Amino acid sequence: MRIITLLLFLLFSFAGRAQNPGTVAGTVRDRATQEALPGVSVTLEGTTFGTATDAEGRYRLTGVPAGAYNLRASFVGYDALLRADVAVSSGNVNTLSLELNKSPQALGEVTVTANRAIRVATAETPLSVQRLTTEEIKSNPGGNFDISRVIQSLPGVGGGGSGGTAGFRNDIIIRGGAPNENVYYLDGIEVPIINHFPTQGSAGGPAGILNVSFIEDVTLSSSAFQARYDNALSSVLQFRQRDGNSERLQGNLRTSGTEVAATLEGPLTKNTTFLASARRSYLQVLFKLIDLPIRPDFYDFQFKTTTKISPKTTLTTLGLGAIDHFEIVPPRKSSPSKEFILRNNPTIDQWNYTVGLNLRHLVDNGYLNLALSRTQQHSAADQFQYGYTGQEAYRKLFARSGETENKLRADVNKRVGRWQYSYGVVGQLVHYDNNLRNRIRAEVRDASGALVSPAVTVNFTTSLDFVRYGLFAQATRTYGPEGRLTVSAGVRADGTSALLQGYRLDRTLSPRASLSYALLPTLNLNASLGRYYKIPPSTILGYRDPAGRLVNEGSRYIRSDHAVAGLEWLPTQGTRVTLEGFYKKYAYYPVSARDGISLANLGGDFNAIGNEAITSTGDGRAYGAEAFFQQKLSGKLFAIVSLTAFRSEFSGRDGVYRPTAWDTRFLGSALLGYKLGRGWEIGAKYRIGGGAPYTPYDEAASRASYQAVGQGILDYSQLNTRRLGGFQQLDLRLDKKVSLRRLSFDFYIDVQNALLTKPVSVPTYTFERLPDNSGYTTTDGQPLRPDGGNAVPVLLPASDALVVPTIGFIVEF
Repeated sequence: MRIITLLLFLLFSFAGRAQNPGTVAGTVRDRATQEALPGVSVTLEGTTFGTATDAEGRYRLTGVPAGAYNLRASFVGYDALLRADVAVSSGNVNTLSLELNKSPQALGEVTVTANRAIRVATAETPLSVQRLTTEEIKSNPGGNFDISRVIQSLPGVGGGGSGGTAGFRNDIIIRGGAPNENVYYLDGIEVPIINHFPTQGSAGGPAGILNVSFIEDVTLSSSAFQARYDNALSSVLQFRQRDGNSERLQGNLRTSGTEVAATLEGPLTKNTTFLASARRSYLQVLFKLIDLPIRPDFYDFQFKTTTKISPKTTLTTLGLGAIDHFEIVPPRKSSPSKEFILRNNPTIDQWNYTVGLNLRHLVDNGYLNLALSRTQQHSAADQFQYGYTGQEAYRKLFARSGETENKLRADVNKRVGRWQYSYGVVGQLVHYDNNLRNRIRAEVRDASGALVSPAVTVNFTTSLDFVRYGLFAQATRTYGPEGRLTVSAGVRADGTSALLQGYRLDRTLSPRASLSYALLPTLNLNASLGRYYKIPPSTILGYRDPAGRLVNEGSRYIRSDHAVAGLEWLPTQGTRVTLEGFYKKYAYYPVSARDGISLANLGGDFNAIGNEAITSTGDGRAYGAEAFFQQKLSGKLFAIVSLTAFRSEFSGRDGVYRPTAWDTRFLGSALLGYKLGRGWEIGAKYRIGGGAPYTPYDEAASRASYQAVGQGILDYSQLNTRRLGGFQQLDLRLDKKVSLRRLSFDFYIDVQNALLTKPVSVPTYTFERLPDNSGYTTTDGQPLRPDGGNAVPVLLPASDALVVPTIGFIVEF
């Protein structure tokens, strides 16, 4: 409390003083060849601050008054680059690495390509690309410095209550695809897990792992994936981290009612810099104070080092990890029935880490990348009926699982004249193990005692080691005297020892092509067509029947074909407008052999997905249109507006298309930020979405099974025939920044769900409890019968509206 009082005193004592100066520094490179570019003009727009890069591509702007600026880099023969909303403070040097794209026009690039300064697409991926900078992530209302939540304001991105998952989760659902259809890369290293409490066999979780203080920018590609990326059906997210300060130690401390995080960076040796951070969550404390039942408790850690071995060789090492504990505690004002059902939820303990190194060596007209990484995760889940923790007679779930991935990737990237090309290989060694006991449902009999449906239990132990491998090639060329047409084509193939016919690369041959044509200097027509494959999750590959046989080794890679076309308009150097239509066609999607439904209709929660026999017989389709408007910082205002209309449908055993768990039909978001001056900034974000479909409960099966499994049984004959209400949420944020001589402070207030809207989720089936919670209410006043015939079933609605306020500060030193 004394620290907060002191900080508030400093805030008001120094608020009226002139802001102290800061520094912006970094390097400028050719994006295609990674060669340093000397002589590049780097300026802060609207000021007299400017410089040119030295022989090693380095630039440095000092004495800059604290505030927000647009940084512009321009060089003859290259498209200009605009980095909007660059924050300058006295506490930390802002290190920005810039990459310029070669322009087909050797002359006149200032007049012809000025508006292309904010274009985020590349020659290989000319459409379906969005990019967020670190400042856009930090200042995002309701984002709470969580990258997974921030990207939900982009077109086609649902999640966190707007896409068929619980409102407190970070499941990233893109263009009607499941959360596990996305892949994530951190500085070229694949990172399978970016959220705490991930769902095994899927993705997502209540909070992100990545520290925003490390991030320079985030690029989301929702189609036209480069051939170098495997296992992506819906998106590729690339997180680019900055290098540590090479001159002195610096850092920041971020604290609030939800977490405390510390970051430190600086030089290790003459040629090596580092970044390191640790974070401790206090979400469980906040949620207890506001009487929310979920209790997520976690730690996470992250580091990066960059070593300049020689002028042409750079070695990067990185790592991140998390330790998680999750449980649900009934709120103080719970009804007897609600308290009873909440005590039936599992307790989850997990940990994971990824470490990797990337060696980049410059060669003639390009560079060679060599990446080696290891990811390991472990999960333990225990669930007991009625909250009788530790009493085995009431155990519903025992799950212990682990997975280890060791991956080696090598690729060559070159540019020769108007051609750019790349090729490479990847190899991976995977270990997976699982020990699972789970009661799914009890048997159901009719009035005569005849069996209607048998009891369902899952009980198996498995261990599986397998390899994965793949190769790719991609080539890109510009045409015409002004390079108005750019065409890119690629192909890749993948194989695995985990499938009986996984060696057949012809089954995963995935060609893709894209083109971009400049109709006008500020208007581009873009299109792409491609085929993409994803290996089934390890939960599917490693599932064994009671006899110990791998029953799913005959399954196939999941396939998705994309067709996308759109326009990109760049009316000014800070404004970007896109309009796109997309169609995705799925094949070989996993279908439950037990229930006959596509796994795309299981939704997203904390249960594992895929621990059952499946058939690769499902089809699917997702199609729609997106509109996006972005105004980078112009004066004091910046804004983002996105709208998406889409359908997402998958078929099961019967071949009939039905809406998926993600088929909300409509997504919209609007973000507005305004810099008031004197360090004050306000922001608002509004999101809206259609209602997700859901499946009603089977009354007879639910009655019969409830005492055995503690939950209702879904009626898959009415799969996703009902819909929830629409989703909406307003988030607000207020920041005040103060720069002193060597310190800077950012005080903020962030409010999620300012409109007090209620969460949208499927009602929970339970039996009504007596007021004193000593037993069940019955229709005849007698004890509850084993078949539940005299119970009083109730459907518990979603929780009351929840507002999550966060008050905190960041100090940079």
